[in-house]
Amino acid sequence: MLYGFEVDVYSDEGRKLYHSARDYGSDVYQILVPIRPSSNSQHVYIHTATTVERIGIQKSIIIGNYQEIIQDYANQGLIDILLGSSLVFISIVMLICVFSLRNIDVPSWLSLNIVIMAVGIIMITNSKFIHTYFGEYGKLTVILFDIAMQALSPALTYYFEQITGPGPFSITLKIRKFQVVYSILMLVCLFINILSNNQFYGFFYFITVKVYAVLIVGQLCLLTGLSIVYAIRKNVDAILFAIGFTVFAIVTLGELVWFLLHSGQYELTIWKWGVIAFIIAFIMIMGRRIVATHEQVIQYSKELEMYNGKLQHSEKMHIISELAASVAHEVRNPLQVTRGFLQLMKNHSNDKEKEYVKLALTELDRASEIITDFLTFAKPELEDVVILNVGEELRQIEGILMPLANMQGGVIELEVESNLLIYGNSSKFKQVFINLIKNSIEALQDGGMIRIAGYEERGGIMICVQDDGVGMDQEEIARLGEPYFSNKTKGTGLGLMVTFRIVEVMQGSIHFHSEKGKGTEAIVRFPSALEQPPIALHSGT
Repeated sequence: MLYGFEVDVYSDEGRKLYHSARDYGSDVYQILVPIRPSSNSQHVYIHTATTVERIGIQKSIIIGNYQEIIQDYANQGLIDILLGSSLVFISIVMLICVFSLRNIDVPSWLSLNIVIMAVGIIMITNSKFIHTYFGEYGKLTVILFDIAMQALSPALTYYFEQITGPGPFSITLKIRKFQVVYSILMLVCLFINILSNNQFYGFFYFITVKVYAVLIVGQLCLLTGLSIVYAIRKNVDAILFAIGFTVFAIVTLGELVWFLLHSGQYELTIWKWGVIAFIIAFIMIMGRRIVATHEQVIQYSKELEMYNGKLQHSEKMHIISELAASVAHEVRNPLQVTRGFLQLMKNHSNDKEKEYVKLALTELDRASEIITDFLTFAKPELEDVVILNVGEELRQIEGILMPLANMQGGVIELEVESNLLIYGNSSKFKQVFINLIKNSIEALQDGGMIRIAGYEERGGIMICVQDDGVGMDQEEIARLGEPYFSNKTKGTGLGLMVTFRIVEVMQGSIHFHSEKGKGTEAIVRFPSALEQPPIALHSGT
């Protein structure tokens, strides 16, 4: 390998064996010259001329069998062509994705696309293969090389800025702006040098090679330091960026420092492998972002479906409420009249007829309870809202339901913290927990335990009702509170509907956990009276 813009090779007879003259900015030659075999010693004379500092032979001359050497000579730089072409192809595919896909980070993708394409073009245009076999396109390849070099640095910094932000004191942003201005200046110098037929090549070489190499060293050191700082903060994208960029920076910095120490008398070759690791890390980062965006879209879709379901449920409840209130009012009056006549008949009936009248009155009372539940569900107003002591209310409920639990062979265990206060209506509160505890009692098989616990947690009052009854599966839990769904033979489902409705009006929440054969746990949460102003509760009625 030798440096020069014009090269001539002569035999000792004065015969010209090789001639090349370049009028573009590539002064690296790989020359293969056939020499006739001879038993006597031969001399070969090489004449080279240049307009820059570096000139002459830089590596040892290889002498050997022509047929063996020509194969290596023909393949030199071919790997650069393959790698560069692959990167250009990847960048084209990414560019198509940028303009065809939605919901992607366009600035990051475009900057990464420019980085990959610039590196690919640099590899291709700087390949020995191109200058050896396609020298007639030398000017074009040098122009493309310089443009790619000037695009690479600001695009790299901009991508780093998209990943990590502008940096402390906006240093990344400031460096990127400086690089953009410097790159524009370099491109202007490039075209001035082309139009002047390389008259200013020495100056152009100095600012675009030596000065630019120092700037790249500074850029790589700074970005490597910043990437390590962000990686320490355990940002996954920054860690990937730091790994890929550090590999690239170490390799490239080593070569650039070696290049500067040898005053430019060194050919950069190893840096391309660092670039491959760097680009792989880049693509992994962008892939992670695509996956994260996709997962976010799925999450939003699930939330939208959930909100639609809640909206439909709310509309359905509103219709049922209006219908229930209307029907209940219309039916209650005839029931009361019928009950009055039956009581009159009971006083003038024989014993057998009295039994029938008694059954009729019992069914009328059950119908009246159902109508009351309908009205409570439809219009769950909380009259006389006061501060309730949860412990006192639950102890009263325990006293009411203990006989029923004992009849089922069950035991009620109550454990409540003191001074648990909520806003609400005492009768509605009792209605909620009488419904829940009665359901637990009826779920017991051959006795069992019903545990009631009350405690404060994160500004809320938690009340848990747990039994070891038959339990429910997930499908049954999901349907709790639906109109007319019940696990009981004669159940209407209104009890839990009313329970859900009252808890909602009291600005609480209710959740169930259950497993077949192991029992059920109902967890009710109300806002603490110490955290919630009373006016907020009235606004929810």
